[in-house]
Amino acid sequence: MSSSDESTTEAEDAYVPRLSEAPVGAVLGTLAAILSSIGTAWIGALMLLIMADVIGRNFLDAPITGVSEIAARSVVAIVFLQVSAAILQRRLTRADFLLRRLEGASPRTLALFEAAFALVGAVVFALIVWASWPKLASAWATAEFFGVQGVFTVPTWPFRLITVAGSALASLAALYVLQDELRKLGGRA
Repeated sequence: MSSSDESTTEAEDAYVPRLSEAPVGAVLGTLAAILSSIGTAWIGALMLLIMADVIGRNFLDAPITGVSEIAARSVVAIVFLQVSAAILQRRLTRADFLLRRLEGASPRTLALFEAAFALVGAVVFALIVWASWPKLASAWATAEFFGVQGVFTVPTWPFRLITVAGSALASLAALYVLQDELRKLGGRA
C-alpha cells in the first residue's frame, strides 16, 4: 500500500474534522471520542473485576459482592458511551456487502440509503432520550438504587444519565451524518 493510499484511508477513518473546517463536527467528534474512550477503559476495568471475582470465587472461596449487578448495568452504559462514535465513524452494524454494491452501482443511491439510515437513527435515539428522561429524574429524586440493601447497593441515576446523555449525543451525531449525506445528494461533496 502506498503512502498516498494510507493517508487517504486515514482521512476516511477520521471522524473528528478540524475545528476550522467543521466546528459542529469537531465538537461532536471530540465528545464522541471522549465518551468512547471512557467506555473502552470501562471495558478493561470490568474485565479485571470479573477476573478478580472468578479467581476469588474459585481459588480463594471469596467472591466479590455485586459483580453481576455491576456487569449487567455496565454493558448498557458502555453501549451508550460508544454509540455516538460508531455513528460518526459509520461503523454501526449493517450489511456492508449491500452498501459496497450500492456504492459501485450508484453513489447517489448509497447516499440516499445512508441519509435514511441516519434519519431513522436520529429519531430512535431522540425517542430513547424522551423515554429515559423521566426515569432519570425519578431515580435522582427518589435515590433509587440497585443491589441488595445492606449487602451491596449502587445508585441508578449515573447509569440512567449515561443512557440519556449517550442517546442525545447519538441523535446529534446521526443528524450530523444526515446533513453530510444530504450534502452528497446535492452534489456538493
